[in-house]
Amino acid sequence: MKCLIVDDEPIAREGIIDYINTVDFLEVAGVCSSAIEAAEMLKSIDIDLMFLDIQMPHLTGLEFLEALDNPPLTILTTAYSEYALEGFRLQVADYLMKPITFQRFFQAAMKAQEIFLLKQKENDISRDMYVRQGDSFVKITWSDILYIESMQNYLKLHFADKTLTIHQTMVSIEEMLPKEYFFRIHKSFLVNISHIGMINGGRLFVNGRELPISRQRRDELLNTVVYKKLISK
Repeated sequence: MKCLIVDDEPIAREGIIDYINTVDFLEVAGVCSSAIEAAEMLKSIDIDLMFLDIQMPHLTGLEFLEALDNPPLTILTTAYSEYALEGFRLQVADYLMKPITFQRFFQAAMKAQEIFLLKQKENDISRDMYVRQGDSFVKITWSDILYIESMQNYLKLHFADKTLTIHQTMVSIEEMLPKEYFFRIHKSFLVNISHIGMINGGRLFVNGRELPISRQRRDELLNTVVYKKLISK
């Protein structure tokens, strides 16, 4: 993982550089003494993980992080514990208190690596598939499916702008779709978790359409990894 160190204290920078050089899955890609300098570096270098100090002149680490449209995975480094809650609101990977021990650094690095690999796996999942419609095969993107409705031996694939009716069973299409993203809320409905707008009691809404869900299935849905990630954003 390519790392960027942002800290206005030379001793703190050197300490993190030494720690990174000790861990085989990390490498130093850049070192900055201010958020302003880091902003310019992020334009020219692909960074996987940023070690970001909070208390810096002109622009704090938190202000800098919040200003970024697409920030890299970030571990905050600071001597002040009162910023921890604000840091996690910005979805940082971890929060290291100075002086940083190697044990605590390695724990944070391992956590960041786990998040990084999970994101890579999600990006590697093919989002295209073919479904049979009549005598033809139609290419669709499964991430665009809002939900699937079973009609005996037929299925209705509901998209934002269209509905496809295909001759296929619910069981067979479930086997084609990534199980971590599609959840059976009812024997007749399979929903794309990422398109759920609201869950209220026994009601679930996808693109404004109300769908039935039992209490047991609702509780199971709320405990899925993908749904927890979505509501944490």
